[in-house]
Amino acid sequence: MFERFTKAARAVVKGAVEHADRAGAVAVTEEHLLLALLDRDDTRAAAALRELCPPDRRPSLAAALADARRRAGLSRADTEALADLGIDVGAIVERVEETHGAGALAGDRKDAGWRSRRPSFSREAKTVLEKSLRVALARKDREIGDEHILLALTTTGGIVAEALADHGVTYASVDTEVSSPAAP
Repeated sequence: MFERFTKAARAVVKGAVEHADRAGAVAVTEEHLLLALLDRDDTRAAAALRELCPPDRRPSLAAALADARRRAGLSRADTEALADLGIDVGAIVERVEETHGAGALAGDRKDAGWRSRRPSFSREAKTVLEKSLRVALARKDREIGDEHILLALTTTGGIVAEALADHGVTYASVDTEVSSPAAP
């Protein structure tokens, strides 16, 4: 499948691996794919993101992702469902962090004694890459571009899709942006 990726899409995948490495993560996640997309500035996905989530709104997007990571990756829907059962996720996070330190539930750091050459891809990140192929095929595109990765990220559910939607980046809005004649 990787041979069908455009140069821009390959750069996103490589960038995601670099983000995961820098973070000391055990796996490349959807969040790393999004961060790599946000690093780009000369592609169709970059143009769509620039229009839909301008640079001045990106700190808010990063904060939403960090907050979800702090909650062990639970989406707002997950948190609300647990609250309906009488489970206060915020209180649990506070107690765990009191004992184990800030970000203890993020759970994405490698143990100090264990090192791998590079992180593997999480099941969710693999799903995004597979969906990017399906998106490209549905749009009758011959190659998988970074815009297909962005479109796939908006459809997977979970914290990345939720944070993107909260910032106006939905499948429909991205589709409109990348389909416009002005897109690079």
